Amino acid sequence: MSEAGRPIPSRRALGLGVALVVFALAASWWPELTDAWLVTFGVVLIAMLADLAAAHMLAPQLVLERRMPGSVPIGRWRDCVLRLVNRSRFATHCEIHDHHPLAFEALGLPIRLSVPAGAFAQAPYKLRATERGTLHFSRAEARVASPFGLWDSRIRLGEAQAVRSYPDFAELADYALFATENRLSQIGVMKQRRRGEGLEFHQLRDFREGDSLRQIDWKATARMKRPIAREYQDERDQQIVFLLDCGRRMNARDGLISHFDEVLNAVLLLAFVALRQGDAAGLMTFASAEPRFVPAKKSRETINAFLNALYDVQPTLRPPDYHAAAVELSQRLKRRSLVIVVSNLRDEDEETLMPALALLKRKHLVLFANLRESVLDTLRDTPVKALDEALTYAAGAIYEREREAVVRGVESAGAMLLDVPPSDLAVRLVNRYLELKRSGRF
Repeated sequence: MSEAGRPIPSRRALGLGVALVVFALAASWWPELTDAWLVTFGVVLIAMLADLAAAHMLAPQLVLERRMPGSVPIGRWRDCVLRLVNRSRFATHCEIHDHHPLAFEALGLPIRLSVPAGAFAQAPYKLRATERGTLHFSRAEARVASPFGLWDSRIRLGEAQAVRSYPDFAELADYALFATENRLSQIGVMKQRRRGEGLEFHQLRDFREGDSLRQIDWKATARMKRPIAREYQDERDQQIVFLLDCGRRMNARDGLISHFDEVLNAVLLLAFVALRQGDAAGLMTFASAEPRFVPAKKSRETINAFLNALYDVQPTLRPPDYHAAAVELSQRLKRRSLVIVVSNLRDEDEETLMPALALLKRKHLVLFANLRESVLDTLRDTPVKALDEALTYAAGAIYEREREAVVRGVESAGAMLLDVPPSDLAVRLVNRYLELKRSGRF
């Protein structure tokens, strides 16, 4: 229900007040206007009081309903519909301001509505979430004019509401069109054609041009009296687990989207592709406010489980402790997996990083996806013309040299490495996963 505030003078009333002040100044110069000013002032005062009384007696009975999905994808415009019901015996005209979360951009506010007595009216406006998580709407506010328009009443309408903002799963669904044998290459994922070779036996078929001689099944060939080839497929029912760094470095951004959001998009895409390939996918976070763990499963609900686990995770100010994360993950994983660590390395990480890689390598195949800030490439290509530019260039070169030493340490420890800009992470991860499937290492 509505909750009315104290009426305040409207713009029309303020205009009348200004006119009365001007009239009073004129009367001070020309005394013959004094009587006329007093009459005018009295009429305006009576009108103001009468309009205020009418506003109280004829206060509209309004009910507001906000209609929008309970979950929205980040970065996409969505309609929010405000439905206003007028339970009064007279029409009402109002201006509605919806108090949406600060993490939403809005188009189309305020909304002006005229609602007949006993009827309703509705109007949409557009919202776009700029952050993930649970976002909270406050009650809306309507400005309702009095019968003569001399007073405005502020009325609180509707209810508070919570909406979940997820990573853009609609875009992920678009990727589903490409996650097939024929169309992965259209999103930059290179899938080499390989007829008949693989790890698991698939079927017997007629020998075709381009098949290798080792594919020939000689017993079947003798029985059928024509060349018969064995066809294989990539091994299925494997398991990939993401180990996600949620520490302070993941909040960096090269553009509008943070590195962490780029990581989430990449994780969701690779999980989807892996599920389509017959593998299970799971994840664990570390350096996060609340640890999240999704057991590796091969089901239709896995992507939803990822979304529900990650939609409100934000980077913290904590440093990453790779060894503690590796210990916890090793205790949870009972079978050999492809462990994909996603982080942003610094030279101070070596103390916990190397023991973590050694621990994970005992049982699992480890791929370290290291985020590379695009500013490093930009700085390298920037011409140096002044002293401050030279100092910046030198500092960047020192940082990059220290960073490369840590990166080489990852490879020396026997882990596979992807050193990639966040914007390229999704496609590069999927490519590496498919390469591992084809090579037989996973």
